[in-house]
Amino acid sequence: MSSAPVEESFPARRRVPIQERSRMRVERILDAAATLVVQRGVEALTTREIARVAAVPVASLYQYFADKDAVLLALAERDMAEMDEQVLADLADLGAPTVAEVVRTVLASFVTVYDRRPAFVELYLRGRTNAAVAQFGREHNARVARLLRAYAVDAGLALPTLTDQVVELAVEVGDRVFQLAYEHRRDGDPALVAEGATMVTAYLERHAVDPPAPA
Repeated sequence: MSSAPVEESFPARRRVPIQERSRMRVERILDAAATLVVQRGVEALTTREIARVAAVPVASLYQYFADKDAVLLALAERDMAEMDEQVLADLADLGAPTVAEVVRTVLASFVTVYDRRPAFVELYLRGRTNAAVAQFGREHNARVARLLRAYAVDAGLALPTLTDQVVELAVEVGDRVFQLAYEHRRDGDPALVAEGATMVTAYLERHAVDPPAPA
């Protein structure tokens, strides 16, 4: 059996400017915010400092973002979109996966993006003091759960009776594992992530087409 193709993609929530010049300016603003988040933390961030590092007038920043929180939300959206693409690409590379392989692959995809995007670790895993970012994270987890459920059913790993709620709980547990793994280490704790993968796998295997026999 070969795994089903992964075709679903996540809808973009942030409006991207049409003109190339405007898109490049928005990317500079987000890159500047990411740099400052890593250097100084989320709470110390100001729109004036973001504009300075991005080399754009403050007035230009406000053309695209209402305030600092809007910049943070857009930054989180950009990095989550990159994470979605990584997950989809890595799942597409699997041949005839087991539940354990899917779980390990998805968690490894997240780690890959966390390594590339240290600002995302600071913004999303180490505080979530921004209410809009926290809410968007919950919505994102629900979308990830729906995608993974569809993938598991199409790949023959789970019965159609598997509910979104079951998979969403697994995704939320994985999310919390990452929070703990990156709480004190910017590069994460691989042992904690591995333990989380074992825990999530054991939970999801209860809903697999052919669950493993009890030990």
